[in-house]
Amino acid sequence: MREYVDFLGNQSPYDALEAADLDILARLVEVEYFTTGQAIVTAGEPPLTHFSVVRSGEVEVVDRGRVVDVLGVGETFGQISVLSGLPPPLTIRAAEDTLCYRFPDPRSHLRHPERLQFSHYGSLVSRERLARSGLVDQALRLARHQMRPVVWCPPEATVRKAAAAMTEAGQSCALIDRGQHVGIVTDSDFRTGLAAGTLTVDTAVAELASFPAATVSADTLVGDAFLKMIESGYHHLVVVGAGERPVGILRVVDLASAEVRNPLVIRRAVDDAATIDELARAAALLPATWLELYDTGVAAMHIAALQSAVIDAIMLRVIDLTDIGDDRVPQRTSWMLLGSVARREPLPRSDIDTALVWEDLTGGPPPAGKLQRWAGRILNNMERCGLPRCADGANATNPAFAQSQSAFTATATSWITNPTQDNALLLSSMIADSRPITGLPLGRAVSDGMLATTRSRDFLTRLLRYSISARPPTGFVRDFVVEHSGAHRGHLNLKAGGLVPIASLGRWIAIVTRDDRGSTTTRLRRGQQAGLLTPDEADTLVRAFEYLYGLLLDNEVAAIRDQRVTASTWIAPKELDTLTRRYLREAFRSVAEVQNRLDSEWMARLS
Repeated sequence: MREYVDFLGNQSPYDALEAADLDILARLVEVEYFTTGQAIVTAGEPPLTHFSVVRSGEVEVVDRGRVVDVLGVGETFGQISVLSGLPPPLTIRAAEDTLCYRFPDPRSHLRHPERLQFSHYGSLVSRERLARSGLVDQALRLARHQMRPVVWCPPEATVRKAAAAMTEAGQSCALIDRGQHVGIVTDSDFRTGLAAGTLTVDTAVAELASFPAATVSADTLVGDAFLKMIESGYHHLVVVGAGERPVGILRVVDLASAEVRNPLVIRRAVDDAATIDELARAAALLPATWLELYDTGVAAMHIAALQSAVIDAIMLRVIDLTDIGDDRVPQRTSWMLLGSVARREPLPRSDIDTALVWEDLTGGPPPAGKLQRWAGRILNNMERCGLPRCADGANATNPAFAQSQSAFTATATSWITNPTQDNALLLSSMIADSRPITGLPLGRAVSDGMLATTRSRDFLTRLLRYSISARPPTGFVRDFVVEHSGAHRGHLNLKAGGLVPIASLGRWIAIVTRDDRGSTTTRLRRGQQAGLLTPDEADTLVRAFEYLYGLLLDNEVAAIRDQRVTASTWIAPKELDTLTRRYLREAFRSVAEVQNRLDSEWMARLS
């Protein structure tokens, strides 16, 4: 059952359940297996009594004979019919051999079934797709459906004739058959040779060709072919069919678009990595991917969610691939992410805050030393994959963030009951921003225990004052409060003065409402529902947060594009255009006004 809990707890919407409800749901699992092409749900049949989650494989959503979506691991189908009591409107069939977890209507079983906020039937209509050329992601198409025709040239053909043949066919490469091997020559080879003076237009084209040409099967996924190009530096791949004979050409310029170069492709490479080196090579594709998504116009907060999903996948694979060595211990463990990554709103250069919880021993010496050595190896491998550890010490190697379940829960509870102790407000805020990615019940026990503790008015007042101590840089005389000396003279910190004040309010709302699920914007909306924020205040904070995040993303993308190691969170207001200055000024002032109103009115609102 532990496998069910860990799997479901990492999928939406099941990741919103409390540990106890997640355990109940896991006990309801029935496992079903379907072969390729088998119908799982038929449109128009009686209302379903069970819904399903894909555990392995893929299923197709079919509307009147036409495939309109493909659902993969972790995606749910059948829930609309179960919850509504209506016949299923679409057919579901296995696209390949598929394993599913099957569940009855959860409403009569769970203590808080309202936390399951299911999306509409099928992922296509429930989230923004990156593909713009069809209903199914281009990355999941086969190479045979994307390839271009082959241009053949005999080995003795001259560069002049080969170039003429390629131009006439509108292609950028030609194949040369030399018996046992097929070679490839590209227009880039022509340009390089002519520029270097090593060939003339009468040179035999075989002298330039690369033998043997790199190939992929016609049944290879386009996304996998693209990864091969990126990893090897190839601009062309020869598509081969029966008998390994060339049947077409794939060009990188046809594939290097957001439809293919998206986090789903990198997720596949991450999941397939068998070593840390392979994982690091897959993770190295991330910076260029964020540029592609940004340039394509994908919404900033959608990019944040995609980043979070990929970071989760990399971390899980790092943990799987890191050898525990001689430090093997009998305890179950839970790795937790903290901060912006836990809230699913990291920036491309965000560092990774981590914590480690382990189950209590019934006897024997404490395992802390062994587990911290293992955690150190994991963090080292994490950094090899381009994910930096927290520079401020919020790492699983720090004893403050690596404890047994009972010790961690007792400590977190004490922060609520005695908020005057050192760092109580800071650390309780950090636990409210925690999200386990392994051993979910174990990790959630810490935050669940803290949130369930009775909060005094004194604690909530102190926590609010701590939360609003991060103030936007607004002034009475000038538009902004900027640094007056040092390296950042004339600048303001967009993260510390913009995002942090809003995220801190979201965290305070999470603790007041005893619900730490979701991102900052989700928490703000929950604060509105609880009466802690007015609708106007919630709208203001959400818009400000998304706007400020977008400005910071602009800076980080520019840093990636310029190949800078770090991205600055500082900006100079005088260098901004008039419209941006006005929006920024209004955002800061609006946030400050909400902070002031909450400071004086929160108790009346809560009651």
